[in-house]
Amino acid sequence: MGATEHALLAAVLANGHTVMSNAAQEPEIVDLADCLNKMGAKISGAGTGTIHIEGVTSLNGATHAVLPDRIETGTYALAAAMAGGEVRLTKTRCDFIQALIDKMVEAGVEVTPHNDGLTIRRNGGRLKAVEIETDPYPGFATDLQAQFMALMTLADGESVIRETIFENRFMHAPELMRLGADITVHGGEARVRGVEALEGAQVMATDLRASVSLVIAGLAARGETVVNRVYHLDRGFERLEEKLGACGAVIRRIKGDDEGED
Repeated sequence: MGATEHALLAAVLANGHTVMSNAAQEPEIVDLADCLNKMGAKISGAGTGTIHIEGVTSLNGATHAVLPDRIETGTYALAAAMAGGEVRLTKTRCDFIQALIDKMVEAGVEVTPHNDGLTIRRNGGRLKAVEIETDPYPGFATDLQAQFMALMTLADGESVIRETIFENRFMHAPELMRLGADITVHGGEARVRGVEALEGAQVMATDLRASVSLVIAGLAARGETVVNRVYHLDRGFERLEEKLGACGAVIRRIKGDDEGED
């Protein structure tokens, strides 16, 4: 997606007509094109595999409200599902994470859509293991794979998670295993056998999505979990501990040589 965005930004001020093939189709691409068009760009086809850009000499100012972050929405939905209880997410859109919602419902989570967001409920009862495979939008987002794996560590049965977008994106699996998860990784496939409970431990964040998956797992683990190297989190989640704390999580940021979050 980033490559499409960067090419789009360059093409709007380039001389002549640009055709982008095999373009990313995420909502953020459409949103960027809408914003640029308001500024005087000439873009058509955003949201499809082929985008046409007619270069202009300059852009003007405009007012534009950006889309809600669908990965943040999905992450908080999964956190609520794993910890249990009822949480309402507002100022967001369900249609951006429909593939995730379908799998959460299949696993036994109650999801209620609203005009301005959704409500997640999980009050008792063990989740069911489900199978997922990451795909380009509108498929299951690779940026929600780690968080969903955390959810499946406590599900009843064996879930299969296939990663088709990025290589070596199961680095969170060994860290989840430090909490007591039962996970086997072979190439682009991970098999997660649900356990009765996770136990708090010291774990290490390896990237942005992996780090938040460990925070989610820590919410449901018994005892204290300390997630080290949380500078990854701040690249994608604003005031994470504050927002989770407002929902009842006991979580705080530790300042020191090795920053952590528990």
